[in-house]
Amino acid sequence: MERKECNLSLDELLKFEGVMAAGIFNTEGKLVDYKAKMEMPKEMAQTTAKFCGAVNMMFDALASAYTELYKMNWVPQHNWMYSGGDWTIIISGTRGAFVESAKADLKQLLRALEVC
Repeated sequence: MERKECNLSLDELLKFEGVMAAGIFNTEGKLVDYKAKMEMPKEMAQTTAKFCGAVNMMFDALASAYTELYKMNWVPQHNWMYSGGDWTIIISGTRGAFVESAKADLKQLLRALEVC
C-alpha cells in the first residue's frame, strides 16, 4: 500500500512548539533516524519506532478489512495520533513527532503533517 508521506525534515519538525523529538522508521518498525531536544536514548527511539511500525501494520490490516468488507475506502493510511498523560505522538506515514502536549499547538502540528 502506498502511503501519503510527510516529507518535513527532522529539523523542521523540531521547530514546532512542543515537539521534543522527531523520527523516521521503516515499514517494519526499524529506526532510520531521529533527533531530539530532550534526553532520549537511542534505545527509546528504537522502541518507539517498533511500536509505531506495529501500529501502522495494525491500522493497515483494519483499513484493508473495512475497505474490502464494507466498501468504505480507508486505504492507503495517511496519519494517526495518540495522546495520553503528558505526551502525544503524531505519525505521518513512517515519520513522526514526540510532543509534550501542554506546550504544543496540536492543531497547527496536525495541519502541517497532514498537508505533507
